[in-house]
Amino acid sequence: MKYIYLLSVLATAVSFNSQALEITSQDIHEGQLMAKTFEYSGMGCDGGNQSPQLSWADAPKDTKSFAITAFDPDAPTGSGWWHWTVLNIPATTNNLPQGASGKLTQGLETRTDYGKPGFGGVCPPVGNGMHRYQFTVWALPQEKIDLPADISPAVVGFTLNSMAIDKAILTATYVR
Repeated sequence: MKYIYLLSVLATAVSFNSQALEITSQDIHEGQLMAKTFEYSGMGCDGGNQSPQLSWADAPKDTKSFAITAFDPDAPTGSGWWHWTVLNIPATTNNLPQGASGKLTQGLETRTDYGKPGFGGVCPPVGNGMHRYQFTVWALPQEKIDLPADISPAVVGFTLNSMAIDKAILTATYVR
């Protein structure tokens, strides 16, 4: 019984002393269907191809920059599908408005699995069921990641996973 009580006290202490990076959006919500506004325009899809509004808070104090990624782990490719990769977002930035892709004055949008930089909206194959779209904000320990805009999105993912000091994920869904 003392052991259970001690674990409870420790868990409470940790929850009061820890600060975790959080991501939210006015446009997309955890576990909910995304609007057609965020569907790709091409490859059989005819959506608005707008990047969603994203906000983040409670970054670790040693954060020097942020990155944003959007990834579909359910794409029938064997390796998922990268919809958006943005590097070198200044640490002073804590949100991107809807439709920010292609208009960023700071940060580097790198190539996605659509073959070009910038947000490529959701476009799961018809009849392929519900897909999850993981929008991740990454807190990074350096101001700039020196990668070219035409780098493979898998290399971006590898790089971010190897160096992030924290990350937060918002997972929305879509089906056609």
